[in-house]
Amino acid sequence: MSNLLRYLQCEHDFEHDLKEKKKYSEPKIYDADGDLSKRWYVYFSFRKTADGPLERFPNNIYAAQHLDKKDRIQWLKTMQRNLSMLLKDGINPYNPENKFEFETEENSNQSIKEAFDFALNIKKSTLAETSYKGLEGRIQRFEKWLNENGFKDKLITSVNKKVVTSYLNEVLIATSPKNRNNTRTDISSIFTVLADNEIIPENFIHKIPVLKSTPEKNKSYSSSEETKIFDYLNQNNKLLSLYVKFISYNFLRPVEVNRITIGDIDLNDKILKIKTKTGFKLKRIPNVLIDEMPDISIYNKDTYLFGRKDFGQYWEANETSRRNDYSDYFLEVKKKFGLGKDYGLYSFRHTFISKLYNTFIKEMTPEEAESNIMSITGHTSKTALRKYLREINTYIPEDYSKYL
Repeated sequence: MSNLLRYLQCEHDFEHDLKEKKKYSEPKIYDADGDLSKRWYVYFSFRKTADGPLERFPNNIYAAQHLDKKDRIQWLKTMQRNLSMLLKDGINPYNPENKFEFETEENSNQSIKEAFDFALNIKKSTLAETSYKGLEGRIQRFEKWLNENGFKDKLITSVNKKVVTSYLNEVLIATSPKNRNNTRTDISSIFTVLADNEIIPENFIHKIPVLKSTPEKNKSYSSSEETKIFDYLNQNNKLLSLYVKFISYNFLRPVEVNRITIGDIDLNDKILKIKTKTGFKLKRIPNVLIDEMPDISIYNKDTYLFGRKDFGQYWEANETSRRNDYSDYFLEVKKKFGLGKDYGLYSFRHTFISKLYNTFIKEMTPEEAESNIMSITGHTSKTALRKYLREINTYIPEDYSKYL
């Protein structure tokens, strides 16, 4: 009978233990999937209070970076076993009397600038030059926004999901869902590097949703908006002013303007060579644009007419990145005049093609007006031109009150 009682008593104790919540999780090893460039460590969770949840203990036990794979695993397994024994013996890692101290994440005190510089340097070694330049530009713009919004000289850990979401919302309002999503992707790639290198706990950007991106057509400017913008640019930004006039007077796309080098401009014959994906095309430079030109004879022929900060500069960035920088320069103008995301640099091309067509149609037949427009804008067919004119709402009739 005594043996039976002892057995029943053991069963009772076992059932009682099951009902009690375990105070800790068994320590685990993080080996970064074998990547020796990243930090390897032992981690575990602990229940601070009897009714509280298991929470990840904030400090990890790190293996030395200089150890090879075999030695790291051996060292971490020893730490894992010893830690498990301590926890089983009832030691509380939060009790200061236990002196239960681990090496903390030594990089967690990096500033935003230090962290971004570190991550960009890592990405530079893995990306093509053109891809890297685009990424670098977006991260620099994000860092500038952080500095302007109270985060200058703060730690990278101060940048949380709410902060990034606020920035992405501003990008969305000023530009488009597509640009907002691309910005989110680039920031996420940087935060992945920071998380992989234990500079931040995790890449929380994955928790920020991607927005549905529907391409939107830029609207044309009204005559009063056009006048205000040109007056402002003429007085405050000669570089951006001429950039806008190349779009407006030569009916170019922004990316085409960014491709122009000094050697592409022939002021004697008033000819502009425009680079395309398959070669180049020649366009007439109107006198109204020549009158605005700087003295280009002082610049090297292989420099870009529109550099990063001035005329005639070398600029080692791809054309998309260069175009995006000018779009960002124009954001200041949009904010000043309260222009929404429907307006941008491309709007000037729409505006001036509409003006040209509506002037031609007063003096020519529709067929003649379309033929003349095509020779100026570069549309390859009247069908394509008519579709474009409909999309930008060019076909607006004169006042028809007398017919009512």
